[in-house]
Amino acid sequence: MRAAIFRNGEIVVDRMLEPTPGPGQVLVKTLACGICGSDLHARQHAFRMAEMARKTGRKPMDLTRDVVFGHEFCCEIVDYGPGTARKLKPGTRVCSLPALLTAQGIEGIGYSNDNIGGYAEAMLLSEPLLLEVPNGLAPEHAALTEPLAVGVHAVAKANIRGGEVPLVIGCGPVGLAVIAALKIKGLHPIVAADYSPARRALAARLGADIVVDPKQSQPYAAWAEHAQMSEAEKAARPPLQAMLPALKPAIIFECVGVPGLLQQVFEGAPRDARIVVVGVCMESDKSEPMLGIMKELNLQYVLGYTPDEFAASLRLIAEGEVDAGAMVTAEIGIDGVAKAFADLANPEAHTKIIVQPWR
Repeated sequence: MRAAIFRNGEIVVDRMLEPTPGPGQVLVKTLACGICGSDLHARQHAFRMAEMARKTGRKPMDLTRDVVFGHEFCCEIVDYGPGTARKLKPGTRVCSLPALLTAQGIEGIGYSNDNIGGYAEAMLLSEPLLLEVPNGLAPEHAALTEPLAVGVHAVAKANIRGGEVPLVIGCGPVGLAVIAALKIKGLHPIVAADYSPARRALAARLGADIVVDPKQSQPYAAWAEHAQMSEAEKAARPPLQAMLPALKPAIIFECVGVPGLLQQVFEGAPRDARIVVVGVCMESDKSEPMLGIMKELNLQYVLGYTPDEFAASLRLIAEGEVDAGAMVTAEIGIDGVAKAFADLANPEAHTKIIVQPWR
């Protein structure tokens, strides 16, 4: 079968053996797979990713061997391995968490030498993790279940109590997923900031109430303008709190993941803000803890999602609660993957590119 393979630091197209399903596994045809920002990071910072895997006790990628990226996928069942219940017929469209259940434990799909990701014509999934795609949902939209689940999880980890005003920094796919999840949660107004006009337009389409161009206005000032307490809220404050700015609680979602951004958030955040770090920074970074101490900031890092959040995200897309298709800016075949990695560097050109391996 054909695949776009990460080899010697580059994305190349080559042929490889089609995998054979083992016990509890299913052979699937890959219909659509999104290119994730993490894939771009993995190509550029592969050694760093391998190092972090070792530090957290996970099996790292062997960078002397081939890797097939791709963890945002929708597939079609082809065949079953031994010991499977076979509840879904061949030809059924499915999504799955990007993981395999093995005798050695849970193994990831997409950043593994052994488990082929979605930039290939076929791959293996674990039968217990399969979710049937409902409502005739298009594969390229079902493939967005995974990135939406990241946003749903980030909002869940924010521990929203009600009455907060959220600020989303960065409106790439992760920031857009957070905005969509905040809208579903019913938390308004949602303030979002990005330098890209195209991404600001998408942020508004997916639920942001106020979109800010950091070139024109400071995001934290724009947030404060829309976070003013009502007269009743001001009057209800204890005496010492009444001496502080009359602002509603802040939840700030950092969805960029570049060095220096977290320090900017520390500097701009109001007192008692909750900061949720969703963007993946692959390099060492510095921030001033004393700023966080003086402002009593709450810092929450997040990763991935739960199986329930993943399943809920698929339903949200299928039921039209989230216009996930708005993020898709191109569909390509395997031969276009290397160019797509370069094209995604321009936020005005693309937001989410979907690989269709059989295209």
